[in-house]
Amino acid sequence: MTQIIRTFAEISDRYDALFVDLWGCMHNGVDAFPEAVAAMQTYREGGGTVVLVTNSPKPRKGVEAQLAQFGVPQDAYDAIATSGDSARAAMFRGMVGQKVWFMGEPARDEGFFEPLEVIEDPVDIERVDLKEAEGIVCCGPFDPLADPEVNRPEFLYAKQKGLKLLCANPDIIVDRGDVREWCAGALARLYTEMGGESLYFGKPHPPIYDLAYRRLAALTSNVDRSRILCIGDGVHTDVMGAQGEDLDSLFITGGLAATDTATTDQPDKAALEAYLAREGVSTTYSIGRLR
Repeated sequence: MTQIIRTFAEISDRYDALFVDLWGCMHNGVDAFPEAVAAMQTYREGGGTVVLVTNSPKPRKGVEAQLAQFGVPQDAYDAIATSGDSARAAMFRGMVGQKVWFMGEPARDEGFFEPLEVIEDPVDIERVDLKEAEGIVCCGPFDPLADPEVNRPEFLYAKQKGLKLLCANPDIIVDRGDVREWCAGALARLYTEMGGESLYFGKPHPPIYDLAYRRLAALTSNVDRSRILCIGDGVHTDVMGAQGEDLDSLFITGGLAATDTATTDQPDKAALEAYLAREGVSTTYSIGRLR
């Protein structure tokens, strides 16, 4: 049974480091959440370490720039681990071949193809039409408002060719302000349901946590896993990821699950417990919003 708290300060002294989600926790895709920013600043002032762990397909530098645009200051976090960086490493190691069919918005996702200096002898990636491709790199839908089903014809062809799909963002949906959009995870889910093979690198899958641990180790040594808390608003990403890593979690109920948990300021206890049971997950703590 989850413990509902009113402020993060109630439990902050139990943890030396945080793995904090971004979208739905620190910002809404348009603006920062001032209370969440203040909570992270206060935690860091007290000696805690904040690693932002995001399913963004962007490289770390791209996320830093986006955070500044949204109004999340640098003193609210110590490091960033992105699904994009984890997936890029796999791509440059040749996991989906040299010639790839790219799904996403070129203007937004161009940074995904920037070279990674940490990879020895990287594959020279070439973006081609689907008929020439050896694999698929998916940073997101061509149209985030369109039903993923519009991609079924291309996916059927790709499946028949035996192409692997590299998913740079396992999120299914996200709320950009008041508008709900589809993410790369929705496309990867459809491809898998059709019999194709999808490769995931963000939450809840291990590769992004491996990257987050490395980011944390570069900042501070010997942090016991029992002293790391995961914070996020996605039960199938943040909460399940924490469970898989045997880490405690703080579920932000006022994000993607606000309706299911009857959250206005705080979640309704009965609705919250019913939702967690229905989704088959458990979380250490829950709160309406990070503050």
